[in-house]
Amino acid sequence: MSIQDFIEKKKFSRRSFLKGLAALGSASLLGGCGNKLSDVVGEYSTDKEETVKAVWKNAPCWHNCGGTCCLKAQVKGDTIVRLKTDASHEDSYDYPQQRACVRGLSQKMQIIGKERLKYPMKRTHFDPTGATGKEMRGIDTWERISWEEALDIVAEQLKKAKENYGNESIYLIDGGEMKRTLALYGGYVEKSGSRSKGCWNKAMMPILGTSKKSHCLNDRMDLLNAKLIILWGCNPAQASMGMPLLNLRRAKEYGARIISVDPMYSRSAAVLADDYYPIRPATDTTLILALSYIIIQRDKEAGGTIIDWDFLNNCTIGFDADHMPEGANKEENYMDYVLGTYDHEPKTPEWASKICGLSVDRIYKLAEELINNKPTTCLFSWNSARVEKAQHVCLAQMALGAMTGNMGIQGGAFSCSSQESSTNGGPNLVKKGEDGIEEIKNPISKPKLCTNHHWEDILSGTWRDGKDGLKPLDIHVMYHSHSATLNQTNNVNKGIQAHRKVDFVVTNHYTFTPEAQFSDVVLPVTTPWEKDGEVLQGNREALIWTEKVIEPYFEAKDDAWIAEEIAKRLGVDPELANPISNEQRCFNIIASSTVVKDNGKDYENLVSITVDDLDKLGVKGAIQQGRIPIMELKKKGIYQVERKLGDNFGYVHNRKLRKDPVNNPIETESGKIELYCQALKKAVDKAGWNEGYAYAKYVPPTEGYEATFSDFENGIKGDYPYQVLCIHDLRGTHTVFNQVTWLREAFSYELEVNSIDAREKGFKEGDVIEIFNSRGSILRKLHISERVMPGVIVIHEGVWINIKNEKCIAGSPNVLTGDFPSGPDVESWGACIANMRKADIELQDDWKVDLGVKLS
Repeated sequence: MSIQDFIEKKKFSRRSFLKGLAALGSASLLGGCGNKLSDVVGEYSTDKEETVKAVWKNAPCWHNCGGTCCLKAQVKGDTIVRLKTDASHEDSYDYPQQRACVRGLSQKMQIIGKERLKYPMKRTHFDPTGATGKEMRGIDTWERISWEEALDIVAEQLKKAKENYGNESIYLIDGGEMKRTLALYGGYVEKSGSRSKGCWNKAMMPILGTSKKSHCLNDRMDLLNAKLIILWGCNPAQASMGMPLLNLRRAKEYGARIISVDPMYSRSAAVLADDYYPIRPATDTTLILALSYIIIQRDKEAGGTIIDWDFLNNCTIGFDADHMPEGANKEENYMDYVLGTYDHEPKTPEWASKICGLSVDRIYKLAEELINNKPTTCLFSWNSARVEKAQHVCLAQMALGAMTGNMGIQGGAFSCSSQESSTNGGPNLVKKGEDGIEEIKNPISKPKLCTNHHWEDILSGTWRDGKDGLKPLDIHVMYHSHSATLNQTNNVNKGIQAHRKVDFVVTNHYTFTPEAQFSDVVLPVTTPWEKDGEVLQGNREALIWTEKVIEPYFEAKDDAWIAEEIAKRLGVDPELANPISNEQRCFNIIASSTVVKDNGKDYENLVSITVDDLDKLGVKGAIQQGRIPIMELKKKGIYQVERKLGDNFGYVHNRKLRKDPVNNPIETESGKIELYCQALKKAVDKAGWNEGYAYAKYVPPTEGYEATFSDFENGIKGDYPYQVLCIHDLRGTHTVFNQVTWLREAFSYELEVNSIDAREKGFKEGDVIEIFNSRGSILRKLHISERVMPGVIVIHEGVWINIKNEKCIAGSPNVLTGDFPSGPDVESWGACIANMRKADIELQDDWKVDLGVKLS
């Protein structure tokens, strides 16, 4: 009888089956033999399982796609039967359901898939002294060990590093709950950088006076007032699941014209766009400068009636020479830079076209769209500023929005739009509360490693301390937790070298990620489905409270438990490392959450709490009055503010500034929008990587379009003549879901190039192509597509590295990206160049590739 036949006949639960497999696995790993499957699982009664009823539970969809949608799991006993999404109310434009996407609905296969880590493990050739076997990281086999042994090893390695080299030898990457334990133990080296927001991460406050991305964008109801919507590199149909596509479709039905500016004709463009403007990657500023040039010229011809001079003069600084801050070089104002008054290089459409690839007549057409369609909402994604030395992108984007007057008005906004705030800006209508856990600060403020250069820092033994230059660095331990840093930061091959240099590497994770593969010890952790609740917030209108769906998978443990156990072994207070239970943490968040009142200004408690509620929940707290009984919210799992047109919950960014700039200053140095931003220049200079500019001076990245030439002016191509564009796709959220075969099979991962490039290279559909540069090589099957600009190679980000014969057969793009850091804390992967050639090998479909653990 096969195992599957046995399961069908016995009809025992997943938990019983897994316990049986665990016992069977223990016997075989410990050298025992002779156990039959029926012997292992026969003790479990099937009668009880037949009487267990299936129940629906509120399940977390917790990933950082920005959606944080509503997910329900039907569980019978401890078996996940099926999934569904939000049906808490009737769906409508005003009051949309918080529906999960294909990724969320495949969550089951992430929770119980074959890539789940079941037990603590150590590498077969792990040497506790760190003297030998380090070169085996990433290719070694694994041995199952007990939790006691695993925790003892980790603690001993941390002790050894501290005693011999100091706390500055411990590199905690992201860290999660381990931050508290290691802070109590004397500190650790942290990383810095922004993997998503690029230059906007540190530019938003000095330019716009806010650090909250949602507060730079109008809300979704105001989107209906827009006459023109520009999706500038913004592709919510793939990158921002949940409501954004619905919001844009509704705006289109209300009459908005939608256009897409992007190197690729995206899914969003295909569904929504009335027109499409292709531009090359990392050239956005050149197009914005050319659009500004045309608008300035047209304004002169029209006697000053095209540009919104009132808004520029009253609410911004730096647009022209008459509105520069005191002490600034007047020659560096935006308008004179665009006109080439002082650098003698007017930023004409002809100048821009040569770089960005959009034809001159199309640049004029796009400028006319802006001139003739007001109000305009222009939605930028982070990727345009996810480029080395690209503070000019942020300044140029805001200058174009300000000069056209599309700020502080209904239907007008120039803003980043991504993740949870995509198409829907403004303060949260449901404000998530605090967990009540007091932060323990890291005693070590320096060194702090830029994630665009940290592998080089570890290998070289130095790190850059801003303007003070290089300082000594001696990392001996890497601790991965709550991250996928090896896979998701630049120059993976250099990262592998760094992992093979240090004495010890440990990873907390629930799947066998690349970081885990290059570790010495792996600690299996629970997912939020196995925790006692999570509180999640996606868009501004909803809060989600989930529950435990299943018991912990095999021997997986909560991260907080791991942090507490390691704290005990390090001799620090475990109660400080893990001060409260997860149930209490969730309760504290829910109890302190607030919801907006009907007037749109004031807030009240979200939940009512009684003494009986506290007893049922088993937590400490106070009774209070609120909008909804806490047990009702716990049962529903979601609270959503109901919207309607004309309600008091709308938001128009900078409306108060436009109306009365004197009495409503924003939190910048000048109190105005800074198109000339001295604070941003200082921050860039302080980082020490490159020179900062207070105005939108275009500086080509090290591997931008210009670098594809050996002689740009004469059009002579170089060794790496193609730009690499990495995009988000429906098969994953960064590295998350990459192991789910359902998604890998449904959404194939192919190299995409234009037919022009394919013909020039002699490629045909389905060929295996090697994409390479000085840092490494990746392999992918070819798909020829007219959706891609000529000269651009499109690949998906997030794929797990799989190095065979010095080539990544999985096609992970960070094998190609270079470590070109710039200030402050800006990664460079938006600009990468490469070449390609046909590879004479067979490449298995990636969804069939086994990514599992190799046990010794």
